[in-house]
Amino acid sequence: MNYCQKINYNIYTTEKDDFPVMVDRLLAGLPEEESIVRLVFLGMPRNNGEYLERQQILRTKTAARFGRELPAMSYVAQPPLNGALILEVHSYRPDAEDRIVYRTAGDVPYVLIENRSGRFLFAGGFQGDILQDSIAGQSHAVFGWINELLEKEHFPIHSIIRQWNYIEQITASQNGNQNYQSFNNARSEFYAKTNWNNGYPAATGIGSDLGGVLIDFDAALFTSPDTYATPIDNKLQIAAHAYSGQVLASAQNQRSTPKFERAKRITSGSWQLVYISGTAAIRGEESLAGVGLERQFHITMENIAQLIDKAVPVMLRVYLKNREDYEEAARIMNTYYPSLPVSYMCADVCRDELLIEIEGIAVTQD
Repeated sequence: MNYCQKINYNIYTTEKDDFPVMVDRLLAGLPEEESIVRLVFLGMPRNNGEYLERQQILRTKTAARFGRELPAMSYVAQPPLNGALILEVHSYRPDAEDRIVYRTAGDVPYVLIENRSGRFLFAGGFQGDILQDSIAGQSHAVFGWINELLEKEHFPIHSIIRQWNYIEQITASQNGNQNYQSFNNARSEFYAKTNWNNGYPAATGIGSDLGGVLIDFDAALFTSPDTYATPIDNKLQIAAHAYSGQVLASAQNQRSTPKFERAKRITSGSWQLVYISGTAAIRGEESLAGVGLERQFHITMENIAQLIDKAVPVMLRVYLKNREDYEEAARIMNTYYPSLPVSYMCADVCRDELLIEIEGIAVTQD
């Protein structure tokens, strides 16, 4: 089997209970026969103090569960809508050709997979030390730590193929600087250190209630001619990195565009894996405002269909601006993919007028 066949994605949910009990319950359900490379816990603490306490509980319990083979791990402060605590799991079925290495950068675990197709890096949990610092300050610090890891493992910055960006109070402003724009400015400065001849990463930039700036990412360096990455455009949308200043906010008098592709495809032999960026009801560069959730949902799914072509989603994450929209969103999703693993979160989307954003992963075989 090749890389795209070996990587798996799943979602686990649990009912409300004491936080340590919920964590134990989720970890107990993990597959024993697969190597876990990424854990993403999604839940809602009451404040940043409790966020940090729960984050430490997660670190202690994952260390007890995995020992020295710690997967990349992050804790996203968003209210789950289809469970009290949600765990998204990226796992891998290795064979004799694979070498899996578990390492840490400070106290942040990450995973390397090496095989005939290339080297694959799974990293996450990069976060500001001081959550009360400005979003700009946190963003620059986090990108600095990411850069240190990439240099340590000899991955160029342009090897980042998928990035998840969680920004506390994403549409709010600090001293007249919109948080998302402050993050975009820092990302652009970091990305300017390299060339992006093969397109930017697929990415999501989404709001979190707490936790400051948090970044997870996958990176890949290919060594086989039959394994490569391709950026994917949507003919119905302007690429985000080509937006005009009319749809951008301002921070420190800068209006840097969001540097990501609508999707990124990994081809390995006859198989393809598609990272679907955070996708919303945008046509051209304009939001479809004032049309309601159902219309925005269908437009979002049309945009995703343009990106994945014949690929089939294996996991989706739905972000809803209003928690009362959950039942309607789940009903509509069921008409598209009735048995698909989906996590539903209440989160601020990067534009106030957008009610829904969807990201995910899809797989196909030619």
